[in-house]
Amino acid sequence: MSAPNEALLALLRSRYGQRWSIRRTEHLWLATAVDRDAEHAPTLTEPDVERFVQQLEEPPARAGRPSRSLLSSPWIADQLSEIADGVYWQDIPPHA
Repeated sequence: MSAPNEALLALLRSRYGQRWSIRRTEHLWLATAVDRDAEHAPTLTEPDVERFVQQLEEPPARAGRPSRSLLSSPWIADQLSEIADGVYWQDIPPHA
């Protein structure tokens, strides 16, 4: 990563670090919400830093219901056992 991008990443983390976990790839700016139950989109991905900062300030709405992942659906919950935070186990092997 270039020095200007490293400095900008440090600045963004200091400004938005309470709300977002921010990282940078070669081509993308990425942010993941610290609060899993946030009412807004849990992940932001943008190639343009200006658009990225706009979304950090005013994140888009969630695509699904707030605080609900696919793993929280009743059918999935009946099939899997949570063995640790975010780690699930199924005794039945997958169908081929």
